[in-house]
Parts: sequence; structure tokens; C-alpha cells
Amino acid sequence: MPDYNTKMYANYHAHTRRCGHAVGTEREYVERAIEGGYRIFGFSDHTPQIYESDYYPVNQKMRPEQLEDYVTTILQLRDEYKNDIDIRLGLEVEYFPKTFEKLLHLIGQYPIEYIILGQHCIGDGGPDDFFMFAPTDSGDILKKYVSQCIEGLETGRFLYFAHPDVIHFTGDEELYRSEMRKLCIRAKELHIPLEFNLLGLRGGRNYPNPLFWQLVSETGNDVILGSDAHTPGDVWRPEIIQRAEEITSELGLNVLQVL
Repeated sequence: MPDYNTKMYANYHAHTRRCGHAVGTEREYVERAIEGGYRIFGFSDHTPQIYESDYYPVNQKMRPEQLEDYVTTILQLRDEYKNDIDIRLGLEVEYFPKTFEKLLHLIGQYPIEYIILGQHCIGDGGPDDFFMFAPTDSGDILKKYVSQCIEGLETGRFLYFAHPDVIHFTGDEELYRSEMRKLCIRAKELHIPLEFNLLGLRGGRNYPNPLFWQLVSETGNDVILGSDAHTPGDVWRPEIIQRAEEITSELGLNVLQVL
């Protein structure tokens, strides 16, 4: 039965096995969402990105030839469960400036309802570009991350910004505050919510970063909770949701329930 002590009624961030690092069937994710009392459940698996070379990352994203099956599977489940839950079809996308329009052309051939920005790499995602999970004290990398994310948000294509504090910056705290404040301010100006990521919370990762979320509190951004589920069990973890609600409440964040 749902834990009604939590207020999370929608989740727009969940993956499938096609990305290479998630497990379980889509049906299992949906059943878990229903068990948790969700009204809306969105799949947003890692999009098949477009690259300028033959390079393609292993076990990070679905491949272009998997997109049709992804769409077909989610739409079938949406029809099957239409009386139980509102299933949404989305993708988690990285903003790579040189290939973004080509990506939009690819996914525009399918009835994708929304995309969320999940920036894991700077540059255009090639094998030599910096990967956000690696610790760095480089101010140049931090600045590049912020500028590239802002440029992506300014396209007007994204429903919200997933794990905006994913960058594992270990350098000067004041520089971090200055750069990430720019990110918060621009997101607010563009009316794009920021995701408080439950995967980072339950996994003990470097995010959610308390410094970042203090900036969000000061700036007054809209916030959405995202399960970032990679297993059916991750879809609804009431103890994690409750902890996230406690943190966001303590900071006075404006948490949206649905988008």
C-alpha cells in the first residue's frame, strides 16, 4: 500500500534496460509506481545521442536502433494501464551543441512527450570529453559545465533539469557558489524546474549537494523530485522520498508535485 506520509505523486525520471545500466521490465516499473500511489509515471531513458564519429559509449545510452522498440513498449503499457496510472513517454538528453539539432530530428520522428536535460559530459560527449562523475578542482571545467547547461536550457526544449548538481567539483567553494548561482538564476528566469535527484540521495553520491541546494533556496527556483530509477525497486522508496521531503522542507524549497 502507498505510504501517504509522502507527497510524491509523480515521477518523470526512470530508465529501462536499453541504456545498459538498468534492469527489470517496464511492466515491473509501472506496477511499482502503482503500488506507490503515483498518479503520473514517466519513462525518460537515456536517449540515443548523435555523435560526430563512430564512437558510441558502452552501457550508457540506448542505441538509435532501440528507440522504436522503446517507444512502442511504453505506448502499449500506457494504453494497458490507462485506468490505473498516467504513463508518460520521455527521454533524458545531453545537450551537445554540434549535434543537438540532429538529435531533435531523430527523436522528432516519434511521439516523445518531453525531454529532460541530464548533462553528464561537457563538449560533445566524445571519448576525451570530461565526464561529470569524476572529481575535479578545475574552475575551467566548472565554468564550461555551467555555460553549456545554460545554453541547453535556453533552447526551450527541456521540461526540467535533472541532477543539476551532478558535477563533482572539489575546488574553490566561492567559485562553485558563483558559477552555480548563475545556473540557478537562469533556470528561474526560464521557468525550468531543477530536479532533486533521489538516486544520488539513496546512493550516497556527491549529489544532492547541500551547497547547491542552499543556492536554490536563495534563488527561489521551482523544484521537482526525480526517482531516477534504474531498477523497479527504485521507483518507489518511501524512506528515501520522506528524507528528500524533509531536506527540501527544511530549505524552504518550492517543490512541485506534477508538471
